[in-house]
Amino acid sequence: MNTHQTSSLLLGLAAIVLLARLLGALARRLNQPAVIGEVLAGIALGPTLFHGALCDALFPGSIRPLLSALAAVGVAVFMFIVGLEWDAAMIRGSGSLAATVSFSSILLPFGLGMALALYLMDDYGTGDRTAFMLFMGIAMSITAFPVLARILTDRRMTRSPLGVVALACASIDDVLAWSLLAAVVAITGSAGPDQWRILLAIPYLAGMLFVVRPLLARFVARRPAPTLTPTVFASVLVGLLLSAAATEWVGLHYIFGAFLFGVILPRTGSERLRADVQERLGQLSGTLLLPVFFLVAGLQVDLSGLDLGGLGALGLILLVAVGGKFTGAFVAARLNRMPLRQSAALATLMNTRGLTELIVLNVGLQLGFLGPDLYSLMVVMAVVTTAMAGPLLSWILGRTRDDDLPESTEASARTAGTVSTTA
Repeated sequence: MNTHQTSSLLLGLAAIVLLARLLGALARRLNQPAVIGEVLAGIALGPTLFHGALCDALFPGSIRPLLSALAAVGVAVFMFIVGLEWDAAMIRGSGSLAATVSFSSILLPFGLGMALALYLMDDYGTGDRTAFMLFMGIAMSITAFPVLARILTDRRMTRSPLGVVALACASIDDVLAWSLLAAVVAITGSAGPDQWRILLAIPYLAGMLFVVRPLLARFVARRPAPTLTPTVFASVLVGLLLSAAATEWVGLHYIFGAFLFGVILPRTGSERLRADVQERLGQLSGTLLLPVFFLVAGLQVDLSGLDLGGLGALGLILLVAVGGKFTGAFVAARLNRMPLRQSAALATLMNTRGLTELIVLNVGLQLGFLGPDLYSLMVVMAVVTTAMAGPLLSWILGRTRDDDLPESTEASARTAGTVSTTA
């Protein structure tokens, strides 16, 4: 790097952090998750406004690969934290309701998304029709666990029966969505000529679950209440990066390795250690690395040429995304005899997509499942569906009072208390 590149990179990073914090704070003032403002900051710095003059001045082409590298690290850390927060205890304690709602809210939008892909194929399709259809189905099925948990925390609903079920549903949705995306990446040959490596994903997964996980549990068991020393923190970082690198090498995306390493870290006896890891990594990721990701994502969004045809496609995307997710969750909840208002509130919460959707969309763009035009429309869908969740929840349930919040499982309270500030 020469002096000009270094100064441009540092200036650009300062602009990213400042604008993300300002718009994130503004979103909070409007009772929206901070991620809404941070995503809009990325879009504002991209080519949508001023015909790209602002982004060209702040982020010349010579530093964009460096920004992309920082963004990749930020996404890996975020996915690790999502895996770290994932707790099977929530699922076990929610009975069949969470599983039924989750499967229904995945399958219906997945099918509708594939049908929509057929309609959009001529205008927005990519070379691989099967991959395009499957990816559109996945993109319509996403629920963002961190954003949903943040909304519940802000409304003090994490210990309510509705909050417990919603967290469990979103937790199951996360695993299902990432599993579906991994399967699509594997079967569509996205790894190129080294596609044979995908077969190594099976022994890798087995090794992580049946070798690495027990070893980590034994390490924690031998050290009562382990603390986050520099050596332990470095070991966690090494494990996170190696796991992410492994899944990238075998032909899956690095997000799966980062997520899995967070999942396999021991839950019992390491509560303080996990909280400390999340606090240290979460602050760096949420303040610097993820805003860089929003910028990199925003550089791919160009709405300046949006015409009536694009608006029509956006309307269909929103209809399928919102309608499919809401109907699937609502019908399943009602079939399980959940009250009408709570069923509608749960279906509304399942429509939050946030950062999780952006990560999925960027995977699709990188692997050629989506083109730039459709990617831009899908980003708008992610912002709209996330922004509407809070106001709709207030309209359905009204203002939440302290005496409306009965106690529930300890697991749900713990999970909500560790939600990343990036939500």
